[in-house]
Amino acid sequence: MPRAVIGREFGPPESYRLEAYDPGPPKAGEVRVAIQVAGISYVDVLTAMGQYQFKPPLPFIPGSEYAGVVEAVGEGVGGFAPGDRVFGSGLGGIFAERANFKAANLSQLPEGMALEAAAVLPVNYMTAYHGLVDRARAQRGETLLVLGAAGGTGYAAIQVGKHLGLKVIASASSEEKRRVAQAGGADTSVVAGAADWREQVKAANDGKPIDIVYDPVGGEATELAFRTLGYGGRHLVVGFPAGIPALKTNLALLKSAALVGVHMRHFSMERPAESAANRVTVMALAAAGTFKPAIARRYPLEDYVPAMCEAFSGQAAGRIVLVMDPGK
Repeated sequence: MPRAVIGREFGPPESYRLEAYDPGPPKAGEVRVAIQVAGISYVDVLTAMGQYQFKPPLPFIPGSEYAGVVEAVGEGVGGFAPGDRVFGSGLGGIFAERANFKAANLSQLPEGMALEAAAVLPVNYMTAYHGLVDRARAQRGETLLVLGAAGGTGYAAIQVGKHLGLKVIASASSEEKRRVAQAGGADTSVVAGAADWREQVKAANDGKPIDIVYDPVGGEATELAFRTLGYGGRHLVVGFPAGIPALKTNLALLKSAALVGVHMRHFSMERPAESAANRVTVMALAAAGTFKPAIARRYPLEDYVPAMCEAFSGQAAGRIVLVMDPGK
């Protein structure tokens, strides 16, 4: 019998249980997938705890990103067949060995791409691409400051920024994280949380102000980063695991700079055609080797508790993944 991580109520990872779970055959328009790899993000754990912006129905199976192999297709499904390698995302239902998904939300893996990469690539890289291309309208030669640069979306922003021809400065707290960020393509790095952080940023950009800030961190870092911007600068708000900051609006006026929200799910709902086009572009670049996510650690499904705890801690330099056993 396949298994899944199931919560009967919202709570910390320890409150969830690994239980027998068989979703049954796929319904019309659905595809049954043997999930082989699932990504774990900070938001996944926050949602499992019942502390995210929305609360899914209970019982709840966490997770939002996966890759696996098609086992069966439901009535009316075209374009997929048993044995196909696929990936996708959803709002829960992912930390499981088997699951049924709407065919419209599935994609074939590009030739040569590993399941592990596909499981953690689309959400992070599409968010970074949307933020820098659609929201910041980044121009070749501009300077990008990335906060949380060794996290999933921060690391993606580094590689998207380099693809767009930007100079990238990575901000990360530990030497390991800064090393990972620079291995991912950052031109240089600064020490997040350092007393002289602003001076480090200024020196890293040869004394010039920053053009774009990519901010998936929030908290005290937001105002400090906003102050590094120059005329026409754009500060992209991607997330705030460090807390929702209170930014003085006079800063935007004095700098003629903009605070810009980046909400991938909202974009996909309001601009579905544009979002779909971005997805095609991002996956083509990934297939060509331009985008490569960093994997920090791999856990078996049985170790979902320490895996979720590490992902939530923000201490990992790269992504955390769960690896299923499709034979069970």
